[in-house]
Amino acid sequence: MDRALDAARRSFASVRTGRATPSLVDRVVVDYFGAPTPLNALAGVSAPDAGTVLIQPYDQSSIAVIEKAISQSDLGITPANDGRVIRLSVPPLTADRRKEMGKTVSKLGEEGKVAVRNVRKAAMKAVDGLLKAGDVSEDAHKALSKAVQDLTDAHVKEVDELVKKKQAELAKV
Repeated sequence: MDRALDAARRSFASVRTGRATPSLVDRVVVDYFGAPTPLNALAGVSAPDAGTVLIQPYDQSSIAVIEKAISQSDLGITPANDGRVIRLSVPPLTADRRKEMGKTVSKLGEEGKVAVRNVRKAAMKAVDGLLKAGDVSEDAHKALSKAVQDLTDAHVKEVDELVKKKQAELAKV
């Protein structure tokens, strides 16, 4: 469940809030010689100022495919290529874009909750297996089930708090 929560945190970090950060391009995947490759494996990514993300490919011949992948991503930013580096100018968010990003954050939060619930499902299956095998008593089964549910509830609450925090960050102008 902690790993599902960490994955949700990484997803939220890649949602743009009007400030340029290298994590904006974490979810961008480039088709590099026929293999889907994360952008940060192909290039150095930095944010020299609050409005620009600078991408320096390790292999200069990959600039075109990196630029294409960024254009096709859901970032909503047009890349500028000068032959050696790619610059992404992060414009301030409009009210409509903030609403759209808020919906994206809600969707990512729901995906995080589903991941936590999937872990709960697997844990409950294991607990039920222990009961069937006779390794635990009925009382111990109930106690284990309650502990798994309490842990799930705590993680779902944490995901909800992350969603609220990110939406509040998006609402700031």
